Amino acid sequence: MKDLHHLSARELNAAFLKGELSAVKIVETFLSRIEAHDKQIGAFLSTLAPRALLKAESLDKKRSQNLPLGKMAAIPVAIKDNMHIAEEITTCGSKFLTNYKAPFSATAVRLMEEEDAILIGKTNLDEFAMGSSNENSAFFPSKNPWDLSSVPGGSSGGSAAAVAARLSPIATGTDTGGSIRQPASLCGIVGFKPTYGRVSRYGLVAFGSSLDQIGPLTATVEDAALTMEVIGRNCPYDATSMDLPTESYPLSPQLEEGTVIGVPWKFLDQLKPEIKENFTQSIEVMKSLGAKIIEVDLDILKYSIAVYYIIATAEASTNLARFDGIRFGVRSKEAKNLEEIYEQSRKDGFGREVKKRIMLGTYVLSSGYQDAFYRKAQKVRTLIIDAFEKAFSNCDAVMMPVATSGAFKSGAIQDPVEMYLQDIFTVSANLAGLPAISVPSGYDSKGLPLGTQILGPQMCDVAVMQYAYCYEQASKHSRIPGGYE
Repeated sequence: MKDLHHLSARELNAAFLKGELSAVKIVETFLSRIEAHDKQIGAFLSTLAPRALLKAESLDKKRSQNLPLGKMAAIPVAIKDNMHIAEEITTCGSKFLTNYKAPFSATAVRLMEEEDAILIGKTNLDEFAMGSSNENSAFFPSKNPWDLSSVPGGSSGGSAAAVAARLSPIATGTDTGGSIRQPASLCGIVGFKPTYGRVSRYGLVAFGSSLDQIGPLTATVEDAALTMEVIGRNCPYDATSMDLPTESYPLSPQLEEGTVIGVPWKFLDQLKPEIKENFTQSIEVMKSLGAKIIEVDLDILKYSIAVYYIIATAEASTNLARFDGIRFGVRSKEAKNLEEIYEQSRKDGFGREVKKRIMLGTYVLSSGYQDAFYRKAQKVRTLIIDAFEKAFSNCDAVMMPVATSGAFKSGAIQDPVEMYLQDIFTVSANLAGLPAISVPSGYDSKGLPLGTQILGPQMCDVAVMQYAYCYEQASKHSRIPGGYE
């Protein structure tokens, strides 16, 4: 048998069910890897060793008694620290919530635990999921396991780094404008953003409520599919949760005959040469599988960043108003009256990026500017949705790069506009509520990973996963970064 950390989540589950591995052995192996490697990576804000070992012991006992076991039995899962785990601290990567113990578990977390997944730790993130590099965490930045001087992407950079270095076979992330897919691309793993409403947001600390979506980061497409079979269920506590049956994800390495892939070449005309070359090679892989490639008109996506940063900041401004030092979170000890509690708690509790986005969101929602910015952005959002619907009337899926480059050096991007443009290829899926997946597609000139992205129509999550699986099996770019083998 391969080393434990080389096994996929499905392989770990199969070995456990056959009695070849104990759940305790699996958990101890990954906890040891976290202990050995995470000091340099910074993927985890906390580990849940006692909780994980207790769960593992109970699973070993259940197996010995031939009791029913769940779909994710004995699979360690790392949880992004903006999702609640009952009785554990949820910090959202912010000083504001260092004392906040969650009273309940997020629906996605609960569903995985019910299927016997083992929660192994909480992963690092940009504060309140606001960032594209994981440099905005209030505690410490996460590093990219492929190059510790480079960023892992954000905001789910801790989750991506944990899976890339095989500190956990599965991690959850949240995707508001690409925060699952971009770090997955930069870390050489798979990242799936489901259709909006396919996975419940109950128990997720909100950033942009009409954009946020929980999804898996994994080493393989098959593991992402397994996770989606568990968490993609209707939830009565989330008004935006789709009232649809649970889906299964049967995967085949063969594309269906007649599959048509659309490529928005006009929108992609400014790609850097090495990104364009890598993306063109990805298109050739799909051609070799029998897909027909056509051009689609999605030129309107050039406005997507402007639209996204108006809508997302407006929603963030509203959502973060609850953090006032009164109801929960850290309260300023220096404040002498109610007004000072509000002001000082927010001043001390929020980081620079969060304050910037709250101010921008408050501005676009203010009297006299709603029509000029927010309502106009919503109208353009509708046009983006219409453009995708028109494109999908001619093709089954759309392919684009995930990021404008491979992982960049920590501290290299200081201009906020340049940082926001890192999401140029990903935000449109959130604006339109589409399923989208990032799959490893090769490496840049520095040997750092690149990813390609496949998007599908709303509620076509299974089809998007199938296209990604075909691509993955034909290209086989996934591997563990040096030093973590």
